[in-house]
Amino acid sequence: MPATSCSKCGADLRKGSQICLECGEPVSAPESKVSPDASSGSDPKHKALEVARARRRSWVLWILVGLIVMAILWAATSGNPFAQGLQELAGSKQDQTIVDNPFVISAHNFRYYKFSVPEGEHVAVAGRFTVSGATSNPESNAQSDKNVEVYVLSEPAFAVWQTGYAANYVYESGRVSQGEVQADLPDEAGIYYLVFSNKFAPNAAKKVKADIVLRYKGWMPGSLRRAGERFWKWFGL
Repeated sequence: MPATSCSKCGADLRKGSQICLECGEPVSAPESKVSPDASSGSDPKHKALEVARARRRSWVLWILVGLIVMAILWAATSGNPFAQGLQELAGSKQDQTIVDNPFVISAHNFRYYKFSVPEGEHVAVAGRFTVSGATSNPESNAQSDKNVEVYVLSEPAFAVWQTGYAANYVYESGRVSQGEVQADLPDEAGIYYLVFSNKFAPNAAKKVKADIVLRYKGWMPGSLRRAGERFWKWFGL
């Protein structure tokens, strides 16, 4: 409602007048009261819209973080050439193949693979091997004739082992038909030998399938790295 009298002199005001004709005092209009529900900030529909927008922003942020994490894991664990290039830029060295082809060891014989370890590197010999009979003769393919002995030896230890004496092994498998090699090498430069021995067999040759590498150890555990490689390979990445 508009004011009916002047607040200063008390004179009656004409309808619609903006000033008092008696004293010239401006007439102030009464403050309009706005319902809280009428403001945009308190409107339930407005609030629901803001909550929905906040949730969408949150989902977009989490999806972006997930994609970044997957990209980092792919770059750190994938065998893809581009990912390996990124790993090298980050200072991570790629595995060095020691053996990845099948071969045959005749009876009373052995086969070795020589490799070197550079100064200041933390490396391990890692991989798997399986053994089978080299002939189709059932008598020669008995289970006892499908075993070999696998060793990882330093150069001095290998020289001793060849003479038939016991040596200090970095790794020894025992007589087995299959196995997984995981041998950490000393943190010093040197020459080492991966040996597959069939010296104990009286007359049976052995066929060995091996995939063994010299693995440079980084910040990521080897088990996680291998799992990552298998995962990305399954997706073809």
